[in-house]
Amino acid sequence: MLTRAIVRVPAKNFDAGLSTVSLGAPVFERVLEQHERYCEALVECGLALTRLEADERYPDSTFVEDTAVVTAHGAILMRPGAESRAGEVAAIKPALEEFFGAMPGIEAPGTVDGGDICEAGEHFFLGLSHRTNEEGARQLARHLRALGYTSSTVDVRAMTRILHLKSGIAYLGEDTLVVMEEMAERLEFAGFDLVRVSEEERYAANCVRVNERVLVAKGYPRLEAALRERGFEPLALEMSEFRKMDGGLSCLSLRF
Repeated sequence: MLTRAIVRVPAKNFDAGLSTVSLGAPVFERVLEQHERYCEALVECGLALTRLEADERYPDSTFVEDTAVVTAHGAILMRPGAESRAGEVAAIKPALEEFFGAMPGIEAPGTVDGGDICEAGEHFFLGLSHRTNEEGARQLARHLRALGYTSSTVDVRAMTRILHLKSGIAYLGEDTLVVMEEMAERLEFAGFDLVRVSEEERYAANCVRVNERVLVAKGYPRLEAALRERGFEPLALEMSEFRKMDGGLSCLSLRF
């Protein structure tokens, strides 16, 4: 059972962050409303929150998932692939140290965004993307091995529809993977019970199992129905403003 999460309030200059999509500028009042509802949902799911103040030095810093990989056996600091995000790891490190003490980290020339890392039980899928390189994945695999986990890489660099690996997959436990249709036939995911997400609902593939609920983006009824058919209980949250900045549900917290 997860018991805690770390979140960071979006900064006023959130709209100055990185984005690969053209969905318009986020409306800051809605950003705050949606973030607050997200935090309330985590609490409803049984988590105690560490809420960090907004950090205008880093417009993308509300996407705390990219700064670390947290596991039941320890945490590992990342090294984000975008230069503008380099300082976010040092900014969040004190909050992580309260729970995990000294932590290993990814070192240059390696880069890893936490959004490329999908935990599937005792195994981790490491996405190779335009933000996570092969050297970073090698270092992370070594750190995970020291914590008792196995890992394998999934190369998504040729895909144009997703920024990170977890933009297209999510592990829900019980050998179940939510996978966008474009990735469903990949050999890396053979052996899992796949919940396929249609092209029209591909954004919803980034969902999050939090104890007895599955947080899903609002407005994707087919995925919600598919989850209910498998015995999961979805909790739909509006994510329109974060989608405009390449953000998804998993991006907004570190859960452990």
